[in-house]
Amino acid sequence: MSTTREATAARTTRRRGRRLAGYAFLSPWFVGFAALTVGPMLASLYLSFTEYPILSPPKWVGLANYQRLLTDDPRFLSSLQVTFTYVVVSVPLSVAVALLVAVLLNRRVRGAGAYRSAFYLPSLLGGSVAVAILWRQVFGRTGLVNWLLGLFGLHGPDWVSDPRTALGTLILLHVWQFGAPMVIFLAALRQQPRELYEQAAIDGAGPLRRFAHLTLPLLSPVILFNLLLSMINGFQAFTPAYVVSGGTGGVSDSSLFYTLYLYQQGFTNFRMGYASAMAWVLFVIIAAFAALTFGTSRFWVHYGDER
Repeated sequence: MSTTREATAARTTRRRGRRLAGYAFLSPWFVGFAALTVGPMLASLYLSFTEYPILSPPKWVGLANYQRLLTDDPRFLSSLQVTFTYVVVSVPLSVAVALLVAVLLNRRVRGAGAYRSAFYLPSLLGGSVAVAILWRQVFGRTGLVNWLLGLFGLHGPDWVSDPRTALGTLILLHVWQFGAPMVIFLAALRQQPRELYEQAAIDGAGPLRRFAHLTLPLLSPVILFNLLLSMINGFQAFTPAYVVSGGTGGVSDSSLFYTLYLYQQGFTNFRMGYASAMAWVLFVIIAAFAALTFGTSRFWVHYGDER
């Protein structure tokens, strides 16, 4: 009996030791998460209820920042409209283009690796300043696009400055950087069972029917994943709008992204309390969109363990 108790105690001690070792290895992450994520978030939550011009101590104002945001700031509403339009248009387009290119690259063709690298290169550069500057030059009044139009006797506008086209050029830039979701789609396509496609082909299903009834349902969890990532990145987009518009948001605030307006309030007007309130409103908006996406996913996302 005593031997059994000693063995049980020894196993408990070993389990406790392994658990403590695991926590010890994870402690750097816990410390970093608390110091670099949770701590700044709580600090910004407090600052959102204050008037904080950076150079003087914060002064508690309660809900005044949120009240002004929602009732007395037309540029806030304008930035929301621009950002919503950007996300609603660019995110589905970029995911659709990524899926289409991934399906084409999944075929066994000569030089497929080179094609994949070429298509992934824009995403590798990401939303860098250099890419945004290049985009501004390409779509400027004397840029490449207008030069090509001039060959046909057409005179294009200054695409990045015209309020009618400025947001469209930024949407096109986002869609052009489809490499990351494309690679994820391509990896998922490689895992699909080939026998299903062979059986469907034997039963007379054409390429479009196989794509609609096999590829899309099998890829639906990956589509959900890419949609969520692209949506979050879309709401947080900053560099292209800042560089292309020169940090102003463009004529008539046509490219005034939410994050750009937040930056202006915090680091140009030195209204850090107001900027913190904007950051928390953005956090709630992203959380709401993510929850809505997850809530509707049960109608169109299919998992392999479903009966």
